[in-house]
Amino acid sequence: MVIDCFTMVEPPCCPQVDAEFSAVLTPHRSLGPLGFLILMMLVGSASFAAGTAFYRAGAWPVVSFLGLDVLLVYVAFRLNFRAARLYETIDLLGDELKILRVYPSGRSQCWSFNPYWVRLEIVERPGRRKAVTLSSHGRTIVVGSFLSDDEKSEFAEALDAALQNSRGGRRRRRISYGRKVRFRQPVCRWLIRA
Repeated sequence: MVIDCFTMVEPPCCPQVDAEFSAVLTPHRSLGPLGFLILMMLVGSASFAAGTAFYRAGAWPVVSFLGLDVLLVYVAFRLNFRAARLYETIDLLGDELKILRVYPSGRSQCWSFNPYWVRLEIVERPGRRKAVTLSSHGRTIVVGSFLSDDEKSEFAEALDAALQNSRGGRRRRRISYGRKVRFRQPVCRWLIRA
């Protein structure tokens, strides 16, 4: 089931209490607000110094292009920060696996799967990044597309362990990969048990 919602949804501050597994996936952004301020001050100062030198040399039209450069850098970073508002939540609640994706615009999509029927796959694409997919009854969605390949593998292993645990099976099945990969113990930093 897919539900399109057009309401603004804030990232949950804490996972669901009754969830066997709960994860909030967000894109990594290495530049925080303070770093952005420092970067813009450095770019602005460099452009001002260069603009002053060009103005004194008589090349005053260059000053406007240096100001335009600062404006374009600012707009590019603001768009990047806006894109960082994307997040996904994955909650395993006994007999239901819920996925909520909230886009930067505030629009959200919700999917619901039965954990007994859902199939978790890591698709390795030559020359491109891996994809973590969840499939059930002819529906397939990609989760965590903004994660690095290592984070995708770690997340998939943790989710697979939680799915196997919720199915009541102690035997762990392999996550299907495009090629044979040795299975290793997951680092479950996303795993939260009630």
